[in-house]
Amino acid sequence: MSQSRKFYVIVRIYLSLFLLSIVAMNCASGPVSGLLYSKTSFPGTINPDVSVRRESRAQGCIHNFLTLFSVGNAGAGEIAFKNGIARISLIDHSSMQILTLLYRNYCTIVIGEKG
Repeated sequence: MSQSRKFYVIVRIYLSLFLLSIVAMNCASGPVSGLLYSKTSFPGTINPDVSVRRESRAQGCIHNFLTLFSVGNAGAGEIAFKNGIARISLIDHSSMQILTLLYRNYCTIVIGEKG
């Protein structure tokens, strides 16, 4: 193999890895993600109606394994309904990743008053 051919192959490999890392690292929702491990919490929506009491908290998560299987429900409406929350005050989020693609979860946290 000629010297210029080897250089072309190496450049192509590095470019492919760079593009793959850009695509793979921006798949998860959340403000920051780490390659080995990350756990973050971040704000979502705030109800401007201050009369809604923050008396009950419920959480729903989606779990993803090897990017092949996903299970769970992180819909705010479904979480509120299943836990008897009639009026929502806050919706927050959290995510966790282990080895980026091995295990990930995304959780929605609903806070409000029971009805």
